[in-house]
Amino acid sequence: MQRKTPFVKGEHYHLYNRGVDKRTIFSFLSDYKRFLMLLYLANSSEDVRIDNVLKTHSFEEVFVRERAEPLIAIGAFCLMPNHFHILATPLTENGLTKFMLKLQTGYSMYFNTRNERTGSLFQGPFKSEHAENDRYLKYLFSYIHLNPAKLKDARWKDKIGMKPSSLRSFVEAYPYSSLKEYLTDSHTITTPGAFPDYFSSKTELTKHLTDWLEPTGL
Repeated sequence: MQRKTPFVKGEHYHLYNRGVDKRTIFSFLSDYKRFLMLLYLANSSEDVRIDNVLKTHSFEEVFVRERAEPLIAIGAFCLMPNHFHILATPLTENGLTKFMLKLQTGYSMYFNTRNERTGSLFQGPFKSEHAENDRYLKYLFSYIHLNPAKLKDARWKDKIGMKPSSLRSFVEAYPYSSLKEYLTDSHTITTPGAFPDYFSSKTELTKHLTDWLEPTGL
């Protein structure tokens, strides 16, 4: 649900939203790319017009462009066809709210222009949950990164479908989540230093995901 209390610096929050009427909000590669660029560019104390940036920067160059002071630190994210998940902590006063306003407004304007539509794209303001303890925070890292598994096997949580190794390979290769940043130790959108170091190596992270995919896991 939408929080009625202020977001606290140093605390961690699960942020999410979906398309109005559960409509698809990411249909093309360009849609995913636009949202990924906004995750990076909107996380700045200055206002940046992404269309102006794209006049002089390629998609890859956007993520090495210098930014002003970041508003939040992102620990994990995942884009699904009709919704998104972000795990974040605010770094400045009202930083999280400012970031989410820039992110959703920027993407909605792009989406509506591209599709010649008007009106709300998302189901109201973003939703948030406070990760009040270490156990839940660690669970969120797994939950967010394993979200794409449902695209490969809608019943994977029932443990009667694909083998865990196949599902793990699918989520590891999924291009629209932060998992690849952790597996390659190449962080552009995410800032792992602002979050507990649960996984000190790729091997440890891979084993953790496999454990959740096993019958005794999630």
